[in-house]
Amino acid sequence: MYTPKHFQLSDHQEAISFMQKYSFATIVTILNGVPEATHLPFLIEQRGEELVLISHFAKANPQSAAVFNETSLVIFTEPHAYISPSNYEKEQNVPTWNYLSVHAYGKATLIEDKAEVAELLEKMIGFYEADYRNQWDNLPDDYKFKMMNGITAFEIVVTDLQAKKKLSQNRTKIERENIIASLRNSTDKNEQEIAAYMSSLKKEA
Repeated sequence: MYTPKHFQLSDHQEAISFMQKYSFATIVTILNGVPEATHLPFLIEQRGEELVLISHFAKANPQSAAVFNETSLVIFTEPHAYISPSNYEKEQNVPTWNYLSVHAYGKATLIEDKAEVAELLEKMIGFYEADYRNQWDNLPDDYKFKMMNGITAFEIVVTDLQAKKKLSQNRTKIERENIIASLRNSTDKNEQEIAAYMSSLKKEA
């Protein structure tokens, strides 16, 4: 990911927290020489020094087999906002976009043991909707086994983590304040979140 120095997100834990908050990500692999992408919910786990991404494909998805062949890229991104040049002090300026993104690279390994697959699904239920767990527990075993047979579960140990937060760090203080005020007053949730991230940068400084 192209990341100029002033946009680098170098805090490893901050990047992980971002991934956990915006955990519905895009996994990109190569299939027959062409990039292929699927949008999946992920669990992000820290196991000692390792960062592990866990998810599952529908078994019918061709990417569910291709994912084990080469390194995969998983892209975590969510809040973003158009930045109008009306926020800048000089007229000679152009629009841009503020956003945060994390790219995680690694090779997928298959989770084949049915007990481990069941544990993965229970972890996902706990993370995404804990209240559903009682309903899941009371579903017939044959139904749950059928569902599990229709997926390919996998995990990726991250070997390269690249993170970026492009939040107008290269602009003047007045311009940043103008952008924050403009986005904070927006009715768009994305823009409000970018304003909050920009404000948090001021506190770090």
